[in-house]
Order: sequence, then C-alpha cells, then structure tokens
Amino acid sequence: MRRFVAFSLALILLAASAAPALAYGPRIKDVAKLQGVRSNQLVGYGLVVGLAGTGDSDKSTFTIQSIVNMLKNFGITVSAAQMKPKNVAAVMVTAQLPPFMKPGDTIDITVSSMGDAKSLQGGTLLQTPLKAANGAVYAAGQGPLSVGGFAVGGGGASQAKNFPTVGTIPNGAIVERDVPTQLEAGGSIVLVLNRPDFTTASRVSEAVDRRFGPISRASDANAVVVAVPLEYSGDLVGFVAAVEELPVTPDNIAKVVVNERTGTVVMGGNVSIDTVAVAQGGLTVRIAQTTEVSQQPPFSGGSTVVTQNRTVDAKEQQAPLIVLPKTANVSDLVAALNAVGATPRDVISILQAIKAAGALHAELQLI
Repeated sequence: MRRFVAFSLALILLAASAAPALAYGPRIKDVAKLQGVRSNQLVGYGLVVGLAGTGDSDKSTFTIQSIVNMLKNFGITVSAAQMKPKNVAAVMVTAQLPPFMKPGDTIDITVSSMGDAKSLQGGTLLQTPLKAANGAVYAAGQGPLSVGGFAVGGGGASQAKNFPTVGTIPNGAIVERDVPTQLEAGGSIVLVLNRPDFTTASRVSEAVDRRFGPISRASDANAVVVAVPLEYSGDLVGFVAAVEELPVTPDNIAKVVVNERTGTVVMGGNVSIDTVAVAQGGLTVRIAQTTEVSQQPPFSGGSTVVTQNRTVDAKEQQAPLIVLPKTANVSDLVAALNAVGATPRDVISILQAIKAAGALHAELQLI
C-alpha cells in the first residue's frame, strides 16, 4: 500500500512538473503576428514652458520664432528681439500608436530637446499635434514632464546624471483618430513570421491544420495564409485567439554570435563541429631595465659614468595539441574548449580558426 501511495505521489509530482513546461512552450503568437496589425509612429514639434532658466538661449532662433507664432495665435503680438527664451525649450515629441486604439484613449509620449536647453526638469509641454507619415494628426500631447535626471552647476563645476534633456509624459497624448485595421481579406488571414524561415512556416501551417483541418498553406518563408472556417465567420476575434494559442516549435539556424569588444560568445544549441585539432598558447615577452654607475678610482682624473642596461626575456607557454572530437551539441563543444583551458577571448580566436578550417557547422556572426 505504501509503495502504491509513493508511486502515485511520484506520478502526481511528475505531472505537475511537466504541466508548466507544456503551458509555457512556444505558441504561434510568439513566433508570428497578424498581417495588418501594426503600430504607427507619431511625431510632433512643440514647446516646453516653465523651466527655471534652463531653456534655450538666444542663439536658438527657431525657439523665438515658435514663441512669437504661438502668442500670435492667442492674439498677442510681440517682437522677436524682445524675447528671452531661457524658460522655454523647443522639443520634438514622439510616440507609438498601438493598433486598435480608439479616439479618447491615451498613449505615452517622449519629449526631447532640439535646442541648447540644459534641462527640461520641471517643464510642461504645451498642446502638440502628433502626426503620422501621411501628415494626418492622430493624437495631441500635453502635460508636465517626468525627467529621470538632473544637471547642476556653479563656480565653474557642474554635475549631470542621466539625460535631463529628455523626458516622458505617461498617458500624455490623447488619440484623436484611429488607424483602420483590416484583419480579414477575402475570407482569410495572413500570419507573418517574426523571423522568416521555411521550416517554421511549414510547422505553423501543420499546427493550424491539425486543429481546424486543411485550411492553411505557407505561401513563402515569411507568410502563412489561413482561411477562416465557416463556424468562425461571425467570430473572427475568437478564431484568431484560438490560432495564436496553438503550440509550435520554431526552427533556428546554427549560429555563433561573438562580441570581440567584451569577449562574449553566445552559441545556439544546434552548433556542431567536425573532428579538429587545436593548440592554444601564448608568448610572453618581458623587458627589464637596470641602471649601473661606473665610478673611477680616486685621483685618476676620470668621471663617473651612468649606463642603462636592458634585458629581454621571452617565454612561450606550453600548448599541447588537443583533438576536439566531432560533437553534436553545444554542451560537448563547450566542454571540449574548456579542456583546452581557453579564456573567452581565446574561444573567439579558436572559433574563428575552426570556421576558417571548415569544421564549424554554424554561422559565425561578429557584433
């Protein structure tokens, strides 16, 4: 009885440990997106006011012109020569308009100085229209800035932290119009892969067909066309949600990414090498300089002479020739390289040499 209970508990623990692995596996929504569903970039030009003398200087003529034009819209006429814009800064306002946003929704905006302002801390952005690439206004931004930095100075000394000339306004822009999004075209939807790959596209199509029948086809390495079943003709959102939750195993090419500046090496799990011999060693050259004084005997009439002597010593570390066996996974390759006693920078040189020898079956990318 105890053995049966222990065996049952073991099965329950095994099932509990396996369930998260299945629940958190890759899904179609993790490797692909729906064609026609995309964000839109918005940009605008505006003014930040209320700065404590850290705004643009008189040299920023466009700031003065902007202030004059703004006041003219309120029926106030001033001369540009009279303006001192030290409490005002000209800025560029940028934002991302997510898909399916409706008029009245709010989005975050980023405000960046484009003049010679020292800091935007404590400033308030005046109402700024935000336009898309087609020139239409899709949102309007306004509000107090949140600057994650500061800049102080005095007596010839100054100190700054982060970037005080860039700030954000959470929910600082109100959407004025939505972007038309067409999900369905001719009774079908198109899934676009985040990384084009023929194998992954074929697996996505197979996953959809296993769930809904033969309704999909991979048109190329980047797109999978899925016909909407009749039972989902009135529930397109439910169909898309069901497709996105389907599990799929994406395929990746064998790649080794090397950063020579930091000595970082990242290898994928499907990297392999053929049998190759590697010898890794180093040459150490040591140059020493000594000073010698030659003193003449008394009453000899000679003078003291100072000479510099240099000695050069060269040592080459012993580097045995080690044969790396043919490997099928990255763990074997790492273990073999560790057996050579190679440092990360040595590994970079070894990988480059193995690639040049044609024994590394992976793409070597330098960043």
